[in-house]
Amino acid sequence: MFIDEITLYCRGGDGGNGCLSFRREANVPRGGPDGGDGGAGGGVILEADSNLTNLAHLIGHKHWKAERGTHGQGKLKTGKSGEDSIIHVPAGTLIYDLERGNLLRDLTSSGDRVVVAKGGWGGRGNKHFATSVNRAPREYEEGQTGEERSIRLELKVIADVGLVGKPNAGKSTLLSRLTRATPEIASYPFTTKYPNLGIANVGYDQSFVIADIPGLIEGAHEGVGLGHEFLRHVERTQVFVHLVEPAPQDESDPLENYRRIREEVLLYNDELKNRTEIIVVSKCEMPEAEEFAKLLAEETGQPVMQISAVTGKGLPELTRAILTELRGEDAEPEFRPKRRRSLEM
Repeated sequence: MFIDEITLYCRGGDGGNGCLSFRREANVPRGGPDGGDGGAGGGVILEADSNLTNLAHLIGHKHWKAERGTHGQGKLKTGKSGEDSIIHVPAGTLIYDLERGNLLRDLTSSGDRVVVAKGGWGGRGNKHFATSVNRAPREYEEGQTGEERSIRLELKVIADVGLVGKPNAGKSTLLSRLTRATPEIASYPFTTKYPNLGIANVGYDQSFVIADIPGLIEGAHEGVGLGHEFLRHVERTQVFVHLVEPAPQDESDPLENYRRIREEVLLYNDELKNRTEIIVVSKCEMPEAEEFAKLLAEETGQPVMQISAVTGKGLPELTRAILTELRGEDAEPEFRPKRRRSLEM
């Protein structure tokens, strides 16, 4: 299960009450007030964790409440503060206040954290209210109530490279060849129903993260198909690898398919037009691939690469091109696919 949006209710712990107490010892003739302060309530904290990839672990736990502080005691004993309640979320999670709609924090790196519901302060004991004219005060403070807030979590996958294209363009197959990811691969459209992530290791010290975005169709920016839910995941990618199938199974025009997908991405967010795009003709073992690649290069005015995720042709060149764009320099080590096996497109 892949969950990239969820609503949570969070409440900080209440502060403990201050204590009303007096020293009553035989050897202390003027003991006076000795009520201690209450402990502070714990807060609800969200923390980014690199070991998580989505929000599915929060499905059965939508109400979070931190521990309350304990009450103060006599002999000036301060109550224990409540434990914080920590919610672990994947890096790339945006936190919105559900009532106001404003963005509270964007947790982009592992270890980033934010307090979404503060705990209440503990109340003061009667010791604080003693004065020269009021030596036996019976006043004390109750602890403050903890802050409560409903929040909406929205995940935007953080990846260096985003694979985009029409359904069945070969994105999942390419991901499985460049990384150790094992996405579902089949011959029917919309096999990929949620973004898949994989890490491509190149040589000994170079790597990049690839996100396989579910297939886009016309109208995706308005909610048609699966694209509307997952288009936001392309916003954080540095490089687009746009896969175009030379001979689609639905007999559509591949050149028009390229234009449509490009248009859908820009309609969703016009700022993406400045993002680097590597145009790739997939399934280059097909006889129509060579001629179509030339036609696409003339249409876009950009170099067009040809690859075959089944045979492995063009994969080292594609990897070097990606590293060149990401690092700003030529990739020295030659990429070698980890697995070579025939996969059904």
